[in-house]
Amino acid sequence: MLKGKKIILGITGSIAAYKAAYLLRLLVKEGAEVQVVITPAGKEFITPVTLSALSGKPVVSEFFAANDGTWHSHVDLGLWADIMLIAPITAATLGKMVTGIADNMLVTTYMSVKCPVFIAPAMDLDMFAHPSTQRNLETLKSYGNHIIEPGSGVLASGLHGKGRMEEPEQIVEVLKDYFSEKKN
Repeated sequence: MLKGKKIILGITGSIAAYKAAYLLRLLVKEGAEVQVVITPAGKEFITPVTLSALSGKPVVSEFFAANDGTWHSHVDLGLWADIMLIAPITAATLGKMVTGIADNMLVTTYMSVKCPVFIAPAMDLDMFAHPSTQRNLETLKSYGNHIIEPGSGVLASGLHGKGRMEEPEQIVEVLKDYFSEKKN
């Protein structure tokens, strides 16, 4: 179901970014062409070298590629993609998406896409349960985004509760189901 699909994989600054490498590998294994767009904070958790090796493409993080005038077009990326998946997404990026604070390549790309957007939150249980986070998720749903609910379990903080990014295999299944339903 993902063969030939063009997917933007957005990665934000969450400890769950380590799962994004496995998620990327699964998407590529399913035949998808994946372009990674990572926030500056995301690069603190996982390196672009790892992601580039897995995707076979340079990772996009900044608006400009070098000091030679080369730039990455969020508009071109938005027109290219069949789907955008942001996994993991932090509370900070959720808030930026809701309010249109396009201060990084990921949010500007999100605001330019013409394709469906899937969001997989990852944060500590109190952050996830906070009224502002819940309101932001509801607002993003009202914009037409698809929310992939986080799971419950032991979190990076050592606490137990809801906030774990859904497992990569489940996220891939959600995308496959989406394209399967779209065909019918």
